[in-house]
Amino acid sequence: MSLPSRMPAVAYSSPGSPDVLTDVELDVPSPGAHDLLVEVRAVSVNPVDVKLRGGADPGGQPRVLGFDAAGTVVAVGEAVTAFAVGDAVYHAGSIARPGSNGAYHLVDERIAGHAPASLDWAEAAALPLTTITAWETLFERWALTRESTGTLLVMGAAGGVGSMLVQLARQLTGLTVVAAVSRPEAAEWVRGLGAHEVVDRRDLVAEVARVAPGGVRYVFSPYSAGMVETFARVMTVGGSVVAIDEPEGLDTLPLKERSQGWHWEFMFSRPLHDPESTAQRELLDEVARLVDAGVLRTTLTARLSPVDAATLAEAHRRVESSSTIGKVVVARP
Repeated sequence: MSLPSRMPAVAYSSPGSPDVLTDVELDVPSPGAHDLLVEVRAVSVNPVDVKLRGGADPGGQPRVLGFDAAGTVVAVGEAVTAFAVGDAVYHAGSIARPGSNGAYHLVDERIAGHAPASLDWAEAAALPLTTITAWETLFERWALTRESTGTLLVMGAAGGVGSMLVQLARQLTGLTVVAAVSRPEAAEWVRGLGAHEVVDRRDLVAEVARVAPGGVRYVFSPYSAGMVETFARVMTVGGSVVAIDEPEGLDTLPLKERSQGWHWEFMFSRPLHDPESTAQRELLDEVARLVDAGVLRTTLTARLSPVDAATLAEAHRRVESSSTIGKVVVARP
């Protein structure tokens, strides 16, 4: 297959509103030893895209965002062993490398998975970043198993990560899953994903006491500012929080009295600091198997097209509103 030397992409050169995203033309990258060159068919937009676009200054040079993709492998590096040209893959990539908002994307084979055969490109692209985050939260940060019991409170349960966390916890552990939302449509969504109980996050202490009078053992938090004392009140002795946000000046001292813990989850930790690990590839492959077996489902709720600056700006606006349910995906026609 003869590849072009140049490709269309969407980038930004200075931080700002979604309107700073522009259509550009860039060189098609060449694979390094462990890289896959993927022809991108669909991407999804995550809060990390919005955060970087709004505040990370690329110094006038075009920076391509995008930390989810699904597509076809069109070239491989000399050390690649797990994939071949023609394979369908899905991946989140690394925050330290150019993103997936282009016609082609380089990704290390150790953090890419074989795409679920039962999903189309857009449905597959909705999954990688949120799936990795949710999986690492449950099975690495908390070291849960199928035999694990207790109660899990999922804040932001209708969001991208929350939607995967509810499914994985319900299907692969013995936990009672309590989903915190604030709108009827979000409540309906999380019940469909398998939540045992749904609570109103706006009156969290009373709502958790209603469904879990003894408190919850685990709390997942995508929005932690001002919430530490509330989490301390709703958790059991020895309970713990896993958070994925970056609240400034966070004070976790209220957790001390009940010997409660606070952990961080950052799905880019492995690509940045443990590049030899194949754990993310293995978990994506396992999730693909579970999707194809009907155990898990895609979290796509909005499908936009084509992959250009105007469409991605609209996707950014939707994610930035913090009102989306599930995932917003931008796909090629």
